[in-house]
Amino acid sequence: MRRKTKETDIIVEIGKEGTIRTGDRVLDHMLTALFFYMGVKASVKAEYDLRHHLWEDVGITLGEEIRAKLPEKFARFGNAVMPMDDALVLVAVDISGRPYLSLELDPREGEEGFEVSLVREFLWGLVRSLRATIHVKQFSGINAHHIIEATFKGLGKALGEAIKEVERLESTKGVI
Repeated sequence: MRRKTKETDIIVEIGKEGTIRTGDRVLDHMLTALFFYMGVKASVKAEYDLRHHLWEDVGITLGEEIRAKLPEKFARFGNAVMPMDDALVLVAVDISGRPYLSLELDPREGEEGFEVSLVREFLWGLVRSLRATIHVKQFSGINAHHIIEATFKGLGKALGEAIKEVERLESTKGVI
């Protein structure tokens, strides 16, 4: 999936062995964790003007790529409680057709490059294009690196569950 704007040029391919090179070492680290815990191979390449645009547009492009590769019947729901050192983060996903994000992260110790505002932009882009509801809640932790990495690992586990092919349509309405 490719997204090219005046601000970014992003290519995300799931199911393809490759490298993750966005030009932002923190985002590369988070995407590597996300795909590993999703249980998928992936390739990401990006050019950008501002980190804000990069994180948002990678989220948008990833959501479009996941949506395009969903099986006809998929599990829809996934969740994970992810510990990482001082951090404990819950992530719950519902690929429902209804974009919504609840993000409750509050690190007390910053670390260079690890910014909650960028995580929010990534997740808003993802929920809009994937058409999913995602809740992220921090239960403990003070270090921004640990909290944000636990979030991406948990998101990977939750998405990995939600996109699995299943035998029935997961909706009492008969449509998602």
